[in-house]
Amino acid sequence: MVELDPRRLLILRAIAEGGGVAAAARALGHTPSAVSQQLNRLEREAGVPLVDRTGGRAELTAAGRLLAQTGERIQQALTEATRELNALGQQAAGPVTMGVPPSAITHFAATALRVLATTHPALEPRLIEMGRAEGLRALRLGELDVLVIDDDQESPTALPPGVKATALLEDEYRLVLPNGWAEPTGWAELSGRPWIGAPADSPRGVAFQRLAAEHGIVPSVQHVARYPFAVYSLLAAQLGPAILTATAAAQLTHGVVVTKLAVPGGYVVRLLRRTGPSGAVPAVEAAAAALHQAVLLAAERLSELGLLEREPKIRPRLLDPSERAPETP
Repeated sequence: MVELDPRRLLILRAIAEGGGVAAAARALGHTPSAVSQQLNRLEREAGVPLVDRTGGRAELTAAGRLLAQTGERIQQALTEATRELNALGQQAAGPVTMGVPPSAITHFAATALRVLATTHPALEPRLIEMGRAEGLRALRLGELDVLVIDDDQESPTALPPGVKATALLEDEYRLVLPNGWAEPTGWAELSGRPWIGAPADSPRGVAFQRLAAEHGIVPSVQHVARYPFAVYSLLAAQLGPAILTATAAAQLTHGVVVTKLAVPGGYVVRLLRRTGPSGAVPAVEAAAAALHQAVLLAAERLSELGLLEREPKIRPRLLDPSERAPETP
């Protein structure tokens, strides 16, 4: 049975890469005679010549080339093992900057800082209130490590290069009417009437555009409100129906009617984070884990207060829109 010393295979790899014993010795920091001795021992172990020395230049034989390739694979495995060991030993420490929308600050982002203070006291987390477009630019420029965005599941935001995304939470849309409005039996009854809309690039805006296209809804006028408190105020003023997430609609305990009409599409909160050249960055992963835990705690609080129509879907293991296979036509 042939027993080969893997360290000598690395020397053979260096000979193949350098083109000779002298070059391999320089690369490895050994003397040429030491490299020659190890090569001779490897040939005795293999039982076949690995280098052809007849031409005045050390040239690998077929067996030598085969074992040199094995040496290359060993070197790659050692490099990868070293990288993984270094990553394992890294501590989540230092500054980490998180961009979050106003709704996240209201519901869970501040809780994430308290979580990090307990789980990773060496971290220096920083929260910045930031919208999606501004946040994506900051993420691309390296000004943010983590970005939370709300998005539409069917028309998700494209990810910048070097950015990984996970879904934190999924929810459904609901049609909400002002108090006193008759609940419609079909969507056509809401065409030609005023609506409380949202910016076209927001999830609620995308959801309304999809709904209007599918059912031929043309508002007589469309008020635009980005933030939930503004939508609540317009609903209270009876200025039209609005599309909200199921969780947001369930928190309106009076003055509105949440209808049973099925709103197409779905809502998702996504966590975007930069990755380093070697993959995951410990500080960034710690911040992402804290945000996930904070979302869970926020959902538990709302559930205890009876302010959830249904339990929202929360990681793990939700698929981010970027992870889903494209639909076949």
